[in-house]
Amino acid sequence: MSSAAQAPTITAFDPSSFKTFRFIDRMLEADGTVRLRYGLDELEFEETFTLPLPAAGVQTPPQTLDGILDLLHWVTGVSYYKAAIPPTIVFEGNQPGPATLALLTALYTEGLGEFAVVNDLPDLPRPTFSDGARGSNNTTLSCGNRPAEVTGDQLRRLLVPVGGGKDSAVAIEIARRSGLDVTLFSIGDATPIHETARVSGYDKLTATRKIDPLLLEANAAGALNGHIPVTAIVSSVALLTAALNGQDAVALANERSASAGTMIWHGIEVNHQFSKSLRVERLLSAAVDEIPDAPAIFSILRPASELAIARAFARFTEYHPVFTSCNRVFKLDPAQRATSWCCDCDKCRFVFLILAPFMTPGHLTGILGQDLLDDPQQYEGFALLTASGGEKPFECVGEVDECVAAIRLLSEDPRWRGHAVVKRLGVEIPAVAQTTEAQIGEHFALSSDHNVPAELMGAVNEVLGA
Repeated sequence: MSSAAQAPTITAFDPSSFKTFRFIDRMLEADGTVRLRYGLDELEFEETFTLPLPAAGVQTPPQTLDGILDLLHWVTGVSYYKAAIPPTIVFEGNQPGPATLALLTALYTEGLGEFAVVNDLPDLPRPTFSDGARGSNNTTLSCGNRPAEVTGDQLRRLLVPVGGGKDSAVAIEIARRSGLDVTLFSIGDATPIHETARVSGYDKLTATRKIDPLLLEANAAGALNGHIPVTAIVSSVALLTAALNGQDAVALANERSASAGTMIWHGIEVNHQFSKSLRVERLLSAAVDEIPDAPAIFSILRPASELAIARAFARFTEYHPVFTSCNRVFKLDPAQRATSWCCDCDKCRFVFLILAPFMTPGHLTGILGQDLLDDPQQYEGFALLTASGGEKPFECVGEVDECVAAIRLLSEDPRWRGHAVVKRLGVEIPAVAQTTEAQIGEHFALSSDHNVPAELMGAVNEVLGA
């Protein structure tokens, strides 16, 4: 029985007392509700998503829905597994194929790297995945065959997830120039997401997510808690939405800088953005290849650095008044949610720094509300982005070398070089003076290490090239 029916109250939670995490079952109901059931020993949870209903006339093969639904079930389970990180994970329904198991192994170990650091664990979680009693899976949505004109790697319709930041806007504009049919997607409809979609002019499909309140009770009662590979969950929801609505591919907005680690811990590279990395993108793509007729998935920004994306975004002025990258805008608790840029977090500082070389101080200050680079109290935060003031922060920020290159550009820019933080960073960080023009140029060159389909590379080069 799910927790919704039992409605128990947890007063004490001892993570060490749990031995097994269970994938119990999942279902997709006719109204677009997805129910995902999990167990920590005998304690059961149910997470729900509400997906946009299929477009009129779109039919999807049952085996495609089943495969993506399984993938979503398994990937989303990390939110509940982390409460106790028991040593064994059991599949009570369908079993993952080899590629999918490789993805899950990565997500449930390295994907919890930051979680392990913050909770002072002795090592990464390293669960054993086991077969369980095979149960029945329920997919009650009407299904059929996909449109006959979609064959092989041919792309006609893209689903582009939107997070409301600069990367989303650049991904949208690349998709626009591809000439393909474009639909946007989000989980929830926070103001920056809604406004970005409005400015783009594209239709958006919106899903909702409800975490089991019992997990929140467990967290308050002593469960382990912390960062999870959430982008993998969003990607899986997007895949299921794309399959339901007839899109051929999901085009993510993850840049190449996301593959850079945050720190070395016990000899292990820990990356806050692990599930945005190229490695996970390829693991996820291989898992999707095990699902018949599933949409493709790739990141349309993967060839580019944060600096290259910032340069492109600076040209799309229509998005400047509406985008927000500050994570405090997206807090789950409405009481803790900011309404705009907080101007006092690592993400705000990084976005200000990476955009500054391509905007005037007045324009950028007008966007965020403060001139962060002319505030001496912001120095320590900016120094962390260059790893000169300690470890790179656990946040979605670019590579250290990119931040150093941005400071070098600002140090030579008469519009910015007199700003308090720029002056001090330019003098106190030796790497700034040592950064050459050739090294700066490398940050703007597009990498060939990506999975972007060849038919989209013209649009990628148009937007992200010089």
